[in-house]
Amino acid sequence: MNELVSNELAIKISELLVSARTKVLQTVNRTMVLTYFEIGRMIVEEEQNGKQRADYGKQIIKSLSERLTHEFGKGFSQRNLEQIRQFYYVYSNTQTLSAEFNLSWSH
Repeated sequence: MNELVSNELAIKISELLVSARTKVLQTVNRTMVLTYFEIGRMIVEEEQNGKQRADYGKQIIKSLSERLTHEFGKGFSQRNLEQIRQFYYVYSNTQTLSAEFNLSWSH
């Protein structure tokens, strides 16, 4: 290491970078949780408007999976979307995530 850089300065900068990385990861994780919750809500609401719920729901998931996979790549298989929907079911019966995370677009 260059002698012009003090050990104390390097430590402070390292700590700052580690702290920033942690905050970024927490923000990304929080955003993904809220996004999946909202996607689940939207799927459930769409399914509940269908007349033949079981068949209609399966078609929604299949069609949505194909479209999202085409547009965004991996991560939107039918199984993943079913799990996202289930995530919404589980946590919509408790205090909403919006109260915990100040989500402005929840219902």
